[in-house]
Order: sequence, then structure tokens, then C-alpha cells
Amino acid sequence: MPEDRSPAIGDVDRNAAVERVQAAYTGGYLSHDELEQQLHQVLAARTRQDLEVAVAALPAEQPGRSATIGASAGRIVRRGVWRVPRHLKVESLHGRVRLDLSQAQFEHGDVDIDLNVLHGGVKITLPRDAVVDFDAVRTEWKDTRYKPPKNSTGDGPRVRITGVMGFGRLKIRHARR
Repeated sequence: MPEDRSPAIGDVDRNAAVERVQAAYTGGYLSHDELEQQLHQVLAARTRQDLEVAVAALPAEQPGRSATIGASAGRIVRRGVWRVPRHLKVESLHGRVRLDLSQAQFEHGDVDIDLNVLHGGVKITLPRDAVVDFDAVRTEWKDTRYKPPKNSTGDGPRVRITGVMGFGRLKIRHARR
């Protein structure tokens, strides 16, 4: 009878575990030899269960920080090199929102963006290999437009977009390079 195995893992899961091992080393929880051993174990993991065993002795993962950006009137623009927190809340009453994540530095492999926009459109540009989930966005007026990337590996950060769009459209696209 075949043994029950946990699901296979991808590069995003493996990279998040590597970051966790590196954070434990820089935090003084691991020696250099232990770092090498933990990295080898993480890189050799094939399933989620193998990965959980590899990081079980590490300190608990930090949940990540959150931030809120908002404006009652006018534009909200973030572009270029900027640090994206684990949880980002965007609040706008009247005005456009432009979030360009293509050159951003992600603090975590998973990012949650919570939109609360009454009047105005939102345009989000993601890194080329990002994986996006926007099924939890409720739109009141216009449908969400999403342009999937061509030839993407899906190895980038996972971006989950939630919230409410009032009178405006949410447009999501990936950077060209």
C-alpha cells in the first residue's frame, strides 16, 4: 500500500524556508555549521512534510509587519525601490492608486494587499514571476482586469489582493522584465 505523502513544494516555499534559516543564523540561533546543515536539509526537501521537519527546530517565524497607506483625496503612488510589508492596507476615498511592485523589496514571500477604495481606480504592477490571487476582491462597479504574464515561472512572491473597490476599476499586470 503506498505511503501517504504531503504535497510537493515549489521554489517559493523552498526560498521562504531558506530565508527563515538565514534569519535564524543572523539572529544568533545557529552556528555556521548548523547553518550549512539546515540549508542542506531545506534544499533537499521534496515535500511540505520534509520542509516542516527541516525548519522545526528553528525559532518561530515572525508574522511580518503591516502598514497602511491612505489618502482622502488625491493620488497614492508607490514605485521604484521600496519595501513591501507582509500586510499592506490601502485606503482611498477619492483618487487613483498606483502600486508598482516590480522593483520593490519584499520582506516576506507572501504579501497581502487589502484595498478599501471608494472612488478611483487602482493599478498594481507585479514582478514578472509573481503569483497573484485576487478572487477575494469585491467590485461594486467595474470588473477587475488582469493580464497574466507570458512565460512566467511563478517563482516570485505570492501576492493576495483582498478588499472592496467602489466606483473604479482594479487593473493588475506583471512587469515586462
